[in-house]
Amino acid sequence: MPQPALDAILNTPKGIILRNRRERSVMNIQSIDGDFSVCQVADYSQVPLDAPFCFTGRTDDEYSLVCLTQDVPFNTVAREDGWKAFRIEGSLDFSLIGVLARIAALLAEEQISIFALSTFNTDYILVKKENEERALRKLAEQGYQIQSCGL
Repeated sequence: MPQPALDAILNTPKGIILRNRRERSVMNIQSIDGDFSVCQVADYSQVPLDAPFCFTGRTDDEYSLVCLTQDVPFNTVAREDGWKAFRIEGSLDFSLIGVLARIAALLAEEQISIFALSTFNTDYILVKKENEERALRKLAEQGYQIQSCGL
């Protein structure tokens, strides 16, 4: 008997979910309470690394930070406020293909731009505050289960 072609292997608190191309299972999206800011900082000396959400990225000419707006440090050089965040629930296997691309494509259909971040476990999608409701509605219409995640 041939094995099904797997699209996704998700490790969730409810166990591992295997999905194949012929069976569409539900993927949960957690909407995160709070407003986020995307920042450029002088250095990381004032970045609250123990904050619940703190994403850093460094290149040869830039120190970047994404955090809750209330946690923006004083040594911020530039910033853009007004972002809302949601994440894909569970740990995503590194072999997954197209999870973030599908969400980006669905939101692009609605003319909603995203700022995407990935951690070891999962992906985070940020949209401007004025687009949050439309973004979550579009994802719900496409079969994603939307949940709220408090801080």
